[in-house]
Amino acid sequence: MGSYLIQRSLLLLPTFIGITLLSFLIMRLAPGDPAELRAAGGLRAGAQAGVSMEKRSAVEQAVAEWRAHYGLDRALHVQYALWLKNLLTLNFGESFKDNQPVWNKILERLPVTVRLNLFSILLVYAVAIPLGIYSASHAYSFADHAATVTAFVLFAVPLVWAATMAVVFLCGGDFLYLFPPGGLASIDYSPDWPLWRRLKDQAWHLFLPVVLLSYDGFAGLSRYMRSSMLEVLGQDYVQVARAKGLSERIVVLKHVLRNSLIPLVTILASILPGLIGGSIIIETIFSIPGLGQLGYEAVLARDYPIVMALFTVSALLTLFGILLSDILLAVVDPRIAFGRRAQ
Repeated sequence: MGSYLIQRSLLLLPTFIGITLLSFLIMRLAPGDPAELRAAGGLRAGAQAGVSMEKRSAVEQAVAEWRAHYGLDRALHVQYALWLKNLLTLNFGESFKDNQPVWNKILERLPVTVRLNLFSILLVYAVAIPLGIYSASHAYSFADHAATVTAFVLFAVPLVWAATMAVVFLCGGDFLYLFPPGGLASIDYSPDWPLWRRLKDQAWHLFLPVVLLSYDGFAGLSRYMRSSMLEVLGQDYVQVARAKGLSERIVVLKHVLRNSLIPLVTILASILPGLIGGSIIIETIFSIPGLGQLGYEAVLARDYPIVMALFTVSALLTLFGILLSDILLAVVDPRIAFGRRAQ
């Protein structure tokens, strides 16, 4: 196990470099120039306004100065090498938008996104595992068919559409006002409130975003759980356990459940990046001040340092999720061996 962890840790470095390099090139090759945005709208805006040649020359000079200030006048490989060098000291530079340190802006919003995604992961597994167990133990019943149809419908509903409809129908848009349309706290929120009232207000604001961020996850995961359990239920050792007179509850929870969790542990590696991507939509629609909203605003402003920093954080979380799922596989199933087998 130790040798396997060392090997995987060594593989993380080239994988991380490849992800960040692709992200760097995509951002630099995308239309738009932050220097032009900063220099009073750029040359195109000046030409459309019919300004004089002197004014246009001043705009061009301002754009060149801002490009030099941001380091955008250098070759792409030089810019990437400098970015990697600064990354070793966790120096993501300063935001093009307000010249604030990028790392400080990330630390300010990171707890919100972590909280949102942590609650989502807990909800996904809390719903998917019991639902998958029930569907497998009552296979082909009316409840199983209903759960399957509901899961496929939820899995097919686009998150942006579902979030928009939730705001319209449940957040005081045109119909009910069951949940707040945005933010993490009420307008009259006060830190002097009793603990129960603060927790209640926080839960009221987080409930709908967490459910929306999680519904496609537990819909798909419950089907994986059902399929895995049906496969394990057909194994010989399960039939032997039943022949010994063990109750169906003990057979399912003690003998079947653990082996059925193996696919769910593997899927954990894909759920984490999916939730991070979904948080961009949820945080933008519900005005939640997290990393997703910060990234959306940074892309619109061509704020390269913030975008690259968020790509870096997301890549590290994804790689960590893959490594964690591999480790949990050995915990769930001790038969799985990593690294070189003993001769």
